[in-house]
Amino acid sequence: MSDNENLKENETNVNINFEKDMQMQKIKEEVLKKFDEYKKTLNYMACDAPIEILQLPKPIETILLDQGFFRIYDLFDLDFIKIKGLGDVRCRQLTTCLDKFFAML
Repeated sequence: MSDNENLKENETNVNINFEKDMQMQKIKEEVLKKFDEYKKTLNYMACDAPIEILQLPKPIETILLDQGFFRIYDLFDLDFIKIKGLGDVRCRQLTTCLDKFFAML
């Protein structure tokens, strides 16, 4: 085999390996994306429970229910300070109850 033929063969092999690596990278990215979606779905399913199971103080529970927060997953991604009627102390109590709940998962 001549040097020119070896060079072309090596170039072909490099291109094939590069394409395989790119395909593997795409597959890895897709698997990671699907795994993140799966974890998010599991979190929502685990938190598909009424807020009453958090055993919140009655005033906090009433405030949340009056504002339309009926399920634990309704509290995801909320800024508790912006909920009318929840001050610093009640936000800490709510956070503590949520922490206890998530610790059981």
